[in-house]
Amino acid sequence: MKRFYSHGKLLITGEYAVLDGAKALALPTKYGQEMQVGNTDEPGISWISLDEKDDIWFKSSFILKNDNFVMKEENNKPSATDSRLLQVLNAAKILNPEFFSEKQGFKITTKLEFNRDWGLGSSSTLINNLASWLNIDAYKLLEKTFGGSGYDIAAAQQDSAFTYQLIQGQASALKSHFEPEFKDKLFFVYLKQKQNSREAIAHYRNQPRENIGVLTDKISGLTEQFLQCESLSEIRLLMDLHETLISKAVNLPKIKTMLFPDFSGSIKSLGGWGGDFILATGNEENKQYFRDKNYNTIIPFSKMIL
Repeated sequence: MKRFYSHGKLLITGEYAVLDGAKALALPTKYGQEMQVGNTDEPGISWISLDEKDDIWFKSSFILKNDNFVMKEENNKPSATDSRLLQVLNAAKILNPEFFSEKQGFKITTKLEFNRDWGLGSSSTLINNLASWLNIDAYKLLEKTFGGSGYDIAAAQQDSAFTYQLIQGQASALKSHFEPEFKDKLFFVYLKQKQNSREAIAHYRNQPRENIGVLTDKISGLTEQFLQCESLSEIRLLMDLHETLISKAVNLPKIKTMLFPDFSGSIKSLGGWGGDFILATGNEENKQYFRDKNYNTIIPFSKMIL
């Protein structure tokens, strides 16, 4: 039995702008995904996916036919997850055509450590685990399947904070340090709105492009300031500035303006605008503010970040 593991991800700065070359600050999470692979006598792939409660949320079987993976039960209509996984497996086979044969059999079990609606990287951790098993480039597998900047693949492989930047289309992930003394005043709140990254990226791409260079320069500068930040008041200012820049870039109101206008702390969207987690500042009283509004998934910085 072979075991592979990848960390989840959060993008603290640079959402959207990272696609155009801005330097972003990313953090791997303590929550990740494990994948175990065993050999079987039955040809094909028997797949089981477990959620954070060890309940099966997906189960299927695939076989090689005419050099492509297909559903083992041909009469079964593929689910959306079946179709996506078939796309990933066939893309992986293109990247390593010698690995699979029609006589080989594998049993694959994946296990998430977080709710798959959280947006912490159920897809990126899978891509990275598969790439590790098949000895292929995870970034190339991502490019052929889900797309995106690739920072989530870097997070899957990192064990500490890092900056991420696309330089002439090539990914650059450099270890960094982001463990502020005031981290007990930072926490993450799940907005209960699963964000579709591809739709969010498409919306960003449809906005006017003439000031992209100015935006990426400003976001890169803010990323450096985040890394050097020494006080809660300073990071609140940086969060607010970042929100203003991205709000204008995507032509959407700030999350705080839209959902929490009377919150006394600062709020910053993370990743896709309007869904998944936000980063917020404050104490227990500030956390209670969100609970009173029925946002009950609140995770302190130290419990979320690796």
